[in-house]
Order: sequence, then structure tokens, then C-alpha cells
Amino acid sequence: MHIPDIIIAIDGYSSTGKSSFARLIASEFSFLYLDSGAMYRGVTLLAVEQGLIDSDNIVDIPALRSALLSFDLHFSSTPDGSKTFIGDRCIEKEIRTMEISGKVSPIAAVPCVREFVDMRLREFGKKKRVVMDGRDIGTTVFPDAELKIFMTADLEVRARRRAAEMIAKGDDVSLESVMANLRERDYIDSHRETSPLSKAADALVLDNSRMTLQDQMEWIREVIREKFGNVSD
Repeated sequence: MHIPDIIIAIDGYSSTGKSSFARLIASEFSFLYLDSGAMYRGVTLLAVEQGLIDSDNIVDIPALRSALLSFDLHFSSTPDGSKTFIGDRCIEKEIRTMEISGKVSPIAAVPCVREFVDMRLREFGKKKRVVMDGRDIGTTVFPDAELKIFMTADLEVRARRRAAEMIAKGDDVSLESVMANLRERDYIDSHRETSPLSKAADALVLDNSRMTLQDQMEWIREVIREKFGNVSD
């Protein structure tokens, strides 16, 4: 199936499988997958390498703002899919370390960092044929996206999915603790002051509580046929 040069914005709650769905869409339709989380991790790597965040996670905001002015952080397509780069340097493995994971939240909370990431994502979006998932993609980052999807699923279903992932990685968790964590994240995401999680007025709701990834792909194929009409296989 060939589809027009559009932007697909996917928002929704934690553990609804947004990233897996977005990556599969990118692979099937030859779109570029924009991982906003990787962008924040890339800025965090910059801050760590240049000593702009200390052991107490205090950020040197003026220095970081200055460093971002010439920071070449971007995505590029590779045989293994879309990857995050600083210049010609692939940083996918470096940004997934525990050190970076432990410092990304205070970096992502800095206003100039959020402005930088949103600006870069919008630049990528100018070329179209991109798919991106997050919390505020269809409302804040790409409000003019041609196709917006809001993903949801029953809380218990999401908790079972997350718990299974964590147990597979060797973590000792209970379903109840995961449900409590997701319930808290839902509240925080929906009530934060800056760009809260919300469904865009023109977004299509995808409740995947009882759907496989293949079911979801068939759903989006049908959505594309109905929305854009003349698309060829």
C-alpha cells in the first residue's frame, strides 16, 4: 500500500504500545520514525559529556542553552531502522545506559530543552512521511498532522503488558504495583501544566485492549483507505 506524504501523530496513555505501533507503521509504509524520547536522551548525553549536569542532577541551564545552539542531533534511516545521531555518530546504545536514564527527567524538564526538541521535530516534519508517538504530538508538536491517533487500553490490560515486559527483563514486580504506577502516570500526564496528555479534537481513538499488533495494522490500513481514498497496493 502506498500512502500520501503525510505526518502521522500518535498520542496516548502509557503501555498502550505506541512505540511498537509507530515503528511498525514506519517499516511498512517507508516512513521515518521520530522518537521524541531519544531526542531528550540525546540532549542528556550532551549535558553529561560536557559536564552540564552534576551528581545531584542540577543542570547548568545557561551553558546548556548555549550548547544547544550548534547541537546537530537528528534521526537517520539505517538498515536496522531509524537511529539517533549526533553528526555522523550513532548514539543509540549510549543513550540507553542507566546513567543517561537516571538524568533524562531533569534535562527534559528544562524549558529550553523542550523548545529545542520540539523545534527539531518540526523540522523533520517539514519533509513529511514521518510517524511519531508521545503525549502531545497531535496537540502541540504537530497540530496540523494529517492523521492523528489517540491510543488507549484498559488499565489492567496495560499493566499486564508492562509487568510481562519487566519480568522478562528480570525485574521482580507485582501486577498491583504496576497498575498503581500506571494510574499515577496517567494522572500526572493528564494534569501537568505544560502540554498535558489529551486527545486532539480530530484524532481517531484506537482502543487496543483486545487487539494484536497485526489487528492494529489492519485497522490503520482501513483508516488510510477511508481517509485518503486513492491509495495503491
